[in-house]
Order: sequence, then structure tokens, then C-alpha cells
Amino acid sequence: MKQQLKKNYNGLIDYILILSLILSIFIFIAMPFFYVFKESLVINGSLSFELFKDVFKNHLHLLKNSLSAGLYTTVLTAIAGITTALFSYLMPNKIKRLIFFILAVTMISPPFVTALSYINLFGRRGLVSYYLLGISKSPYGIAGIVLMQSLSNFSLAALILIGFLNNLDRSQLDSARNLGAKTNRLIIDIILPFLFPAIKSVMLLTFLRSLSDFGTPAIIGGSFNVLATESYFAVIAQGNLGKASAINVLLLIPAIIIFILYQKSFKNISISSHGTASSEIEIKRQGILFYLISIIAVFFLLWISIQYSSIILSAFTKMKKGKMIFTFANILETRDHITSTVIRSIVYSLIAAGGGSIIGLLIAYYKQIRKIKIMQAADFASTLPYIIPGTFFGLGYLLAFNSKPLMLTGTAAIVVLNILFKQLPFSTKIGNAAMEEINIDTLNSIRDLGGKRINEITDAVIPLSKNALGVSFINGFTTTMTTIGSIIFLVYPSQKVLTLVMFDVIQSGYYEIGSVIALLIIIICLIVNLIYFLVLKKK
Repeated sequence: MKQQLKKNYNGLIDYILILSLILSIFIFIAMPFFYVFKESLVINGSLSFELFKDVFKNHLHLLKNSLSAGLYTTVLTAIAGITTALFSYLMPNKIKRLIFFILAVTMISPPFVTALSYINLFGRRGLVSYYLLGISKSPYGIAGIVLMQSLSNFSLAALILIGFLNNLDRSQLDSARNLGAKTNRLIIDIILPFLFPAIKSVMLLTFLRSLSDFGTPAIIGGSFNVLATESYFAVIAQGNLGKASAINVLLLIPAIIIFILYQKSFKNISISSHGTASSEIEIKRQGILFYLISIIAVFFLLWISIQYSSIILSAFTKMKKGKMIFTFANILETRDHITSTVIRSIVYSLIAAGGGSIIGLLIAYYKQIRKIKIMQAADFASTLPYIIPGTFFGLGYLLAFNSKPLMLTGTAAIVVLNILFKQLPFSTKIGNAAMEEINIDTLNSIRDLGGKRINEITDAVIPLSKNALGVSFINGFTTTMTTIGSIIFLVYPSQKVLTLVMFDVIQSGYYEIGSVIALLIIIICLIVNLIYFLVLKKK
């Protein structure tokens, strides 16, 4: 009798877990989607396309601006990423490690931090433009947006391409060299064609990120506005949730198309990236193409290094009578802006990262190990937050959870839940990869010894997925610490996190304080990443 009760208890826990996962996906992902569409399509209880007509009539130029800025950003990011990946591939290991360090550090940064550094360097009173060159020119407009979005996406694009190049079978290069091929021909005939699927994937990803970015255009766009920023101002300045919803739905259409193309490119990557580094032959660093690649790559690496270095410089300096002086005054002034905000940001990030990692792993377990069909749909639904602009997801939460029975607006819970489910796509993908590494026989042996389904999770799945959980946690923590788009509408003034305070002070013109906060966010993320790698190294 006691054994039967225990069996029923374990089975009940299993069903509760499945039901909880399905309900959480439905409530915190599907419902916000529905409410955004409802707000944009239903007026006074009737179906209407008036809001969309208004957007097309009055804001069609903003769609063109978004697409043009996205296109230019994509091209420039691709050039920077491709040249840097090739440069890294052809360089000795010491240079490769330096390049990886620069790219990895600059990836761990708050949104629109490049816009801040751009103003510090090239604004009307910029260190380079004004104090070195004596030029006082406005940095605002599409040029600034494209340059800064390109730098923001540059590190990720280059790292993806570098990782893909590591799969290139070097025996092909060996054979070509034995037949007399020079460095230029190796790059043109072998390396670039091999890299093409990854290039296409990176370009689609960059365009998607550019479309959804509202922070950079809001800070340095000036009179050049885009749909993402118009959506932000529709809520914050006008309180027009219907207009904001219509704009976000409009942004969703190209985003979905791009995502479908990206998925196809990603599959092509998986199919084509099965090479092995069968030889370690050093390719001669010579030829016009190599030198051109080197010049472009070094330019972008130096540029992004200077940009981020300027954040540190701006955090500890002030201009006094035309001279730069070292000071801690900026740090002291920052304290008034971030009282209790630092701890709140870290706590939110820890909860969202931990919760998201576990949920992603469980979805993968029930989908791939248990083969529960409804989890296929849950897995697909969990990828939706990745497709949409951050403002879309935030607006969905604002609309879905502002009344009973789920009155979450104004609480810490709505912020944590939003960022948890926003980063869930990465967690589920990491979880799926982890499940592929688990031997089914191991799980069967647990059952043969009298273990229950819950024991599979606690005694095998979680212990065997520690590395995956760690990667998911680090990504979730960093993403949460540096996010702004999806929570900009949800945080009350008394509950602000570091990125929102940073956004406010930059818009108010307090660039030195913004630099201090940006530096603080970067340091926190680096410390957490360092702790993780030290723990991993000990194991």
C-alpha cells in the first residue's frame, strides 16, 4: 500500500511538471502574443484595420528607414565579421587568442553602449572629433545608427564565423597548396565558399537584430526615426497602445520571414560543418587579398577596442577648462542613481537565468527523451520570443497582465517572468543539445532498478547536463543584465534595473554617469563568467 502511494505520488509530480510547463508556455508566451494582435486588430469590440492604415499612411517612411538602416548595418557587419574571422583563421595562435578575448569581452556589454561611446568619441564635444580634430559636428542620423549597430553586432558575427571556420577540413587546403595554390586562391576557392552558409546566417541574424533595436536609434538617431523607436514613443510619450501594437505586428512580418530563412541557413550549416582539422599546416600570410583582409579586420578590432576603452576613460574623467582630468566624481554622482538598483538587477538576473535554464532543460527532456507530442508544440512556442522585437514582448506583457486574475503590472514578478521567457529559446536549444548526449540505456537502467520518472530527472538528466545548464545560466544572466527592450514598458520608477537607469541618464545627457553604469554592468557580467569558467576548470 505504501509503495503504491509512493508510485502514485511520483507519477503525480511528473504530471504536474508536464502541466506546469505547458501552462507556463501558454500563459507567458502565447497570451502576450494574442493580446498584441488583439490590441492592433480590435477597436470597440469589432475587427478593424484602421490602426494599420494609419501606420501605413503616416509612418511608411519609418518602415523604409528601418529596412534601409537594417540593410546597411547587415552589409557592414558582414564585412567586419568575415574579414575578422578570416584574419583570425590565418593568424598564429597567440593572435587568435587575443582576437577571441577582444570579441568575447565586447560581447558582454549593455545595449546601445556603442552609441554612448560614439557620442564620447565623435559627439559635438567628443574626444576625437572636438578635442583632437577640432570638429564640432552632429553625430546623429542614419550614419551613426548604422556604424553603432554594426559594432554592436560585430563581435557575435565574428565569433559565429570563427567557430564555423574551425570545422573546415584543412586537408582541402593541403591538397590545394600541393597543387601550387597561393593564399589568395585558397581564400577565394576554398575558405569563402565553405563559409557562405554561415555568412548568410549571420547576415539574416544581424538584420533581425537591427530591425528590433530601438535603443541605438533613440539615442543617436536624431531626426532619423525608425519603427522600433516609434513603437517605444507611442507607449511612453503618447500612451497609444493600439498604435504601438500595430507597429510591432508590422515589424513581426519581416522578422518571421527572416527567421524562417535563418532556420534554413542554420540547417545548411549543420549539414556542411562536418570537416575535421586533419592537418595544422600554416597558410602563408601573403597576397593582396590577405593584406586587404588584415587591414579591414585590424581596423574594426582597433575601433571596437577604442570604443569600449572610451567607456572606461569617460567613467573616470571630466573635462575642465578644455582639459581632461582624472576624477572619481562620476562614480560618486552615480551612487544617487543606482541605490538598490545593483542588487535588484543581480537578483533578477540570477532568478531568470536559473529558472530559464531548468525550464529549457525540462522541455527538452519531455520532448526528446519522453517523446511527448505536445512538447513539440511547446518547444516551437518557446522559440517565438527570439523572433519578435523586445518591445513586442514587453508590450504583450503590459496588455496581458494588467487586470485580474493575473494582475502582475507593477510587480517584480512581471519583470522576472518577461526576461525569463524572453531568453528561453536559447535554454531550450542548449537543453535539446544536452539530451542528444544522454544515453537512453542509462535512463532505462534507473527504471530497471525501480526508479521512477522523477528519478530520471534528478539522478541522470540534471547531473549529466551540468555543463549545458552552466552555459544556459551564464547566457541567461548576461542577457538579463544587459536587456532593456522587453522590459522598458514593465518597470516602475521605483523598480528600475541598471540598463534602464543607464538609458535614462544617457538620454538626459549625463554621459559620464552612463559610462560608469555601463562599466559596472560589464564588470558584474565578467565576474560571473569568470567564476563559471574557474569552477568548470576545477572540474
